[in-house]
Formats: sequence, C-alpha cells, structure tokens
Amino acid sequence: MTRCAGCRHRLDDESSCLVVCMHGSLMGDEYVECYYRCPHCGACTMSVVRERFLGDEVVVTEAAVLSEEEAQRRLAVIARCPEPWNKRCRCEAHREYFGDALD
Repeated sequence: MTRCAGCRHRLDDESSCLVVCMHGSLMGDEYVECYYRCPHCGACTMSVVRERFLGDEVVVTEAAVLSEEEAQRRLAVIARCPEPWNKRCRCEAHREYFGDALD
C-alpha cells in the first residue's frame, strides 16, 4: 500500500490515483517507479520498487512529494515511451529516464 507523501492518504491503483509506472533493468535488478496523484491534496508521490537479482529481497521506497515541475518533467519523458511497462525497452525515453544505465 502506498501513501501520499504529502498528506499520508492511502493511494491505490483501483481509486485511479496511479498515473503511470516506468520499468527498467539496471545491473540485473528490476526497478518499477510509479507515480501517484493524491485526490485529497493533489500531490505527486513516487514509489520505487526494486526487485533484486541476487536474493529474494524486494525493496519498496516512497519518495517525498515531487514538485509539480519535476513531476511534469518526469511524466513527459515517460509519455514518450511506447511501452513503459517493458523493462527490456531501450527507446530514447527509457534511456533518458534511467540515465543510459539500463542492462
């Protein structure tokens, strides 16, 4: 369960809070970075899930509220990708988003 980093309201996929997720593979680990828009305070929260290649550990991190400018910049990059859910995608947007560090 993800909570808004601003007001701590519960955010879930079914309530249409999820805006988009970007998947990528870096050094064997899969990263899923999801962006949520809180219906209560309007803040954009980014949640990062890292599935480790070595070991069973899954690490979930909730980032601080992103500024509207930063959120729009990141969402614009993701919008250029035809398959943001595809961790094997190597389009220009994926490479830019993950800093050319993809496997």
